[in-house]
Parts: sequence; structure tokens; C-alpha cells
Amino acid sequence: MEGELIPELNINDEIKSKKLLVIAPDGVQIGVLELKKALIVAEELDLDLVEVSPESKPPVARLMNYGKYKYELSQKARQSKKNQVKINVKEIQLKPKIDTHDFENKLNQSRKFLSEGDKVKFTMRFRGREVEHPEFGQRVLDNFKDKLSEIAEVESTSNPDGKSLTMVLAPNGVKR
Repeated sequence: MEGELIPELNINDEIKSKKLLVIAPDGVQIGVLELKKALIVAEELDLDLVEVSPESKPPVARLMNYGKYKYELSQKARQSKKNQVKINVKEIQLKPKIDTHDFENKLNQSRKFLSEGDKVKFTMRFRGREVEHPEFGQRVLDNFKDKLSEIAEVESTSNPDGKSLTMVLAPNGVKR
């Protein structure tokens, strides 16, 4: 599984330690054995000897089916990745002089995005002399905020910074 982080452990002949604390598949400690004896026990049980804690004194090794262990780890990683929720940010660009029909279209579009669980970023662009009156743009953004208040809350806003003004709405119940 590319991209998934499954730690590579030393198994069987890759183990360098001379003596190991060996643990059975059911979790019971067998005791401290020499590497050769531990490998013989693993071979008799048709299992792998896996060094799970090489730093401890003596190093700890477990008898297990290594292929099955790696498979289970990859399944857990895949399942946790599947359960993650990804939130997209959709952007709607506006101008201070917006017609009522355009306003309704953008309002319906933002309602659709919010109902799907996406955040909506409203970007008010000022052109020419519109920059001198950012309050007109702020009024339009406040109108969007009021109309969508039952399904969304303001996550962030920006101060008028020259040619643009932004506001991000998140669906109710969704935090950063």
C-alpha cells in the first residue's frame, strides 16, 4: 500500500541480538532465549520471530505471522483514512454593485455548498473608485451573513485591505 506508514521490523534472520525476550502469540512470556533457539521455536510453530522492541534490554521478540500482522495494520490504516472527513472551501466572488437576481443565485449556490458540508469563502472585489467605499461591499457581505445565519456561522472576516474584502462561512457545527 503506497503512502501508508507501516513500520518495518526485523524478522527471523534479520535480528542481530544474541539473546531475546520471547513472547508467544497469545502474549505469554516464554523467557530469555538465544537467537538460534528462538528461531527453532518459531520454525516449529510455523511462525515468524519479529523483533518488536530492539531498544530494550534484552530486546523483545514476538512469535507471530508477520504477513498477517502487516495486512491487519494496512487494513486499519485504510479504514482510518476512509473515516476522515475532508472539508472543502468553495469561493464565491462578488462585486459591491450586485443585482438582486445575481444575489439570489449566489445565495442559492452558497446554500447548496453549505448543505453539502463545505465552507464558503465570499470575496468582494473592488474596482476603480469602488475602493473608496468599502462599506457598500461590507453591506452586501452582511446581507449574505444574515440570509444564511440559520445554516451557517461566520468563521472569519478580513478588514478592507485595498481591493478586496473576504468572509468565510462554515456550516453550523463545523469547526476549524
